[in-house]
Formats: sequence, structure tokens, C-alpha cells
Amino acid sequence: MYYNVPVVGKVHWIGVNDRRKRLFENIWPLDRGVAYNSFLIIDDKTALVDTIEDRAAGNYIERIESLLNGRSLDYLIINHMEPDHSGEIKEIFNHFKGVKLVGNAKTFKMVEAYWSIKDNLIQVDDGDTLDLGHHKLKFVMTPWVHWPETMMTYDETEQILFSGDAFGSFGALDGGIFDDEINFDFFEDEMRRYYSNIVGKYSNMVQKAFAKLKGIPIKVVASTHGPIWRSNPSKVIELYDRWSRYEAEEGVVIIFASMYGNTEDIADYIGRKIAENGVKNIRIHDVSRTHISHLINEIWKYRGLVLGSCAYNSEMFPLMEQLTRELTHMGIKNKKLALFGSYSWNGGGVKNLKMFAEECKLELVAEPAEIYGKPNAEKLQQFDELAKKIAESVK
Repeated sequence: MYYNVPVVGKVHWIGVNDRRKRLFENIWPLDRGVAYNSFLIIDDKTALVDTIEDRAAGNYIERIESLLNGRSLDYLIINHMEPDHSGEIKEIFNHFKGVKLVGNAKTFKMVEAYWSIKDNLIQVDDGDTLDLGHHKLKFVMTPWVHWPETMMTYDETEQILFSGDAFGSFGALDGGIFDDEINFDFFEDEMRRYYSNIVGKYSNMVQKAFAKLKGIPIKVVASTHGPIWRSNPSKVIELYDRWSRYEAEEGVVIIFASMYGNTEDIADYIGRKIAENGVKNIRIHDVSRTHISHLINEIWKYRGLVLGSCAYNSEMFPLMEQLTRELTHMGIKNKKLALFGSYSWNGGGVKNLKMFAEECKLELVAEPAEIYGKPNAEKLQQFDELAKKIAESVK
């Protein structure tokens, strides 16, 4: 990349797009790529806010030098130590002699572990400030959003919140960098997928971060991923607030595991009956075909969840087990749940789905239903009540 973009006044975006990486954190598909955002403030003192992943760096150092125009870099502020944002710390430290690293106590333990850097450190805590001249920066500790050392940097002068991973999104920035330059429809699903898979487990800590930010005027939200919000920052703040309170839309996600089509037939039947009961947003997914990150995204979006599994060696189907294990790990909440399945010689699918529901303390809206053998019109009638109750529960 050969350009930098002014954000507000003396603040410049020097991010990059990564369209080569296929998996974020080596697990989540990047169908539309990802952006790493970094920001340089040119003031009486100069400050770089977060870096980028080293494998996507390109001419990153040269772009910083171009903006500095012969001046030194005084500070590197580290909001988050995950390598997609800390990847260039060592390079910055070696190239810009005398630069001081600004972070908290937990940050510096990681800085030493990653880069063996022990000197030129400025430790900050909640509410501490850094005066750059025109810009006055205030630090807000936001642990577990989504690592223990995460913090945010608030520019009191321009009212910019450098928020780290919070308010971020999957998806490369295809020309448009600011919210008023993009069609947000492109980003909303990817933003929710990012939130639900990366940050969602720590939703209670997101709410604690909101409490700390309450009353602070925010004109710009500058996350380390995705678009920069300068025209309508309240929109992304409201989305994160809603998602972190587990609020969901009217609708039902049906996810099934089927080896020979029997459980899939039941899923389609339930979907049809839910529609007859007046629900329009119905999504049916084969757990073997749809990546778990997209399943979690859909589950986060809609209020109703219907899980169905065939029996597999007296257990549930392995990929359904993986999904339920991930949902348990995330502490999924506030879902209206129904369960179904089928078996040929021994049960196990529905039995283990019920154990998952009990562990997660999710409300079952109907008695789980299971078919022995192949479905037919008579056997499928038992799912009418299940479909009716799940539809009523989400409306």
C-alpha cells in the first residue's frame, strides 16, 4: 500500500488490507479478507497507536517515515498485544531509536515474552493521560475485551476512541475506509461474525467497558479492524451494546447433523411448520457444510435455536458435538431452544443434546423429539408441536 489517509486533523490512518490470509487466528475463515488498522498522530510529540501483523507489513515503516518527514517517533501505544496488532513492535523499536512503548503492566509482561524488550517502557493505568501537545490522550483499561491486557486510548481533544479490537469487523477495506464511504450491508454480517466468534465469550466484560465509557463524547471510533466510524459512531456502539447483552432478532436457526438424509428431512419439515406459524426469518444449516463461525454468527443473530442430530456410536454426530462444545465454551445465553434427531439402531444424538442444554442452562420450549428409522408423514407429526412452540417463543 502506498498511501496514508487523514482521519481528523493530525491523526492519520496507516492500515493495510490482508487478502491472502485464509484463516483468522488459524481457525475463522476470512472469506472477504481482513484489515489491520494503525494510526499515527503528528503533534508536538508523535505517537503511533498499535501496529499491524508483520506478514502483511509491506512498506509500513516507509509510510510512517514519510508522515514523520524527518522527525523522530516519540511513542508507540500498545492497546492490544495479539500478534496481528503487535507484529511490528520489534521492527518499530529497532528502527525508531529512542521510541518509548506505552502500555499497562500486563502489556509489558507480554512485550518481554514476545520481543525481549525491557527498556523505554511507560506504564499507564486507568485514567492516566499522555500530553502530545494539541492532543491529550487518556487510557482506559478494558481487560478481557478480549485479552487480559487490552486497553483503549481516548483522544480527549478530537474525541477519538482508539478501541483496539472492540467495534472491529472481518472484511478488507475495499477503497472505503470510513463508515460514510461504505455500504454497511457488506460489513454487518462480518462484524457480527467477528463479534460472536472473537469477543462474544467476554460479553460481560464488554458491558463493563461500556460502563467506563459512559458519558464520554465520542466523535470517531477507530478500531484495529474494519471501517473507521466518523459520521455515525453511535451505530457501531449500539450494535456492540446489543450483541453484548445477548439481544437477538425474531427468527429461528435450525442446525442439523445428518449422515443419510433422515435428520435433514426432519429439519426441513420443522422449518416448514415454523413458517406456517408466522416466522419469516428461518435459516437451516447442515453442520457438515457450514463453517462453525457462520453457525455461531447466525445463532447470535436470531432468538430461536433448533438443534438436531442423528445418533453416532451412541453419541451425537461429531461435528454437532464440536458446535455444542464451542457454544458451551462461549457461555451462550438467552436462546429459545428445541431439540430433535433420529437413530437406526441405538439412540444418543438427542440424549447428548439434552445434556448440552442442561449444562448451558438453556430453556427448552418443547419436549425433544426423535424418530426411529426413516421419517414418514405419520412420524413427522410429532414435530408439529415443537415447531409451534419455538415459533411462539421467538415472536
